Amino acid sequence: MKKLNYLFCLIMITFSCKQKIEITKVEKEEVTKDIQSEKEITDPTATEVWEPEPKVISFNNNNVPSDAIVLFDGTDLKAWVSAKDSISPASWTVHPDKTMTVKPGSGDIQTKQNFGSIQLHLEWSAPDIIQGEGQGRGNSGVFFQNKYEVQILDSYQNRTYANGQATSIYKQHIPLANATKAPDQWQTYDIIFHQPEFDGEGNKTKSGTFTVIHNGVLVQDHVEILGTTEYIGPPKNPAHGKGPIKLQDHGNLVQYRNIWVREL
Repeated sequence: MKKLNYLFCLIMITFSCKQKIEITKVEKEEVTKDIQSEKEITDPTATEVWEPEPKVISFNNNNVPSDAIVLFDGTDLKAWVSAKDSISPASWTVHPDKTMTVKPGSGDIQTKQNFGSIQLHLEWSAPDIIQGEGQGRGNSGVFFQNKYEVQILDSYQNRTYANGQATSIYKQHIPLANATKAPDQWQTYDIIFHQPEFDGEGNKTKSGTFTVIHNGVLVQDHVEILGTTEYIGPPKNPAHGKGPIKLQDHGNLVQYRNIWVREL
């Protein structure tokens, strides 16, 4: 009886191995057929896709895309309000050269309009007169949805903590490089922001991300936003929807010009 059981087991093992070999052969044949079928395409038009056709973008004299929402073109601050109450007019100083300067003590300003995921372009310059050091030199910031800050700071020959220098995702991500120009020159930020997602119970289901290009240099490469950019303590993740863009009054005479967004 034992011999019969042994013989039966041996037959089953042999059959199983043979079946696996046959399946493997079939799989290899299918892969070979796929490769051969790909090789059989000789007409280049067979892989052309014509629809949908990307929309055409034009540019004005300031190189602003035609589908952009202009937040500041040097004319006025009508797109902005005080962040203190979200109603009062923004009181920062607008100059004849189409720039604006932080008005120390007046508080942050924010957009009237709320935004989700966006492409943001802004240009800024550190104060003309260099004063202070570290975080006290040319400090401001641009906040997305009033919660997530990309740092603005005069980081030209000005050492501070690495996750708090210019273009850092404040206290979360250190820039890949310090591309800050001298204070007498204008800095350009081009930022891609993808907002976080939350379920119906307020739980975060997908983190937001930042990509930042500073003066043409990639300094944040699709980094994960861990939560709110807190000055003290760890990030928080309260559920929220769209929100305004905010510029920070940190008491320094930081200048801004040419600010626009494209909704993604």
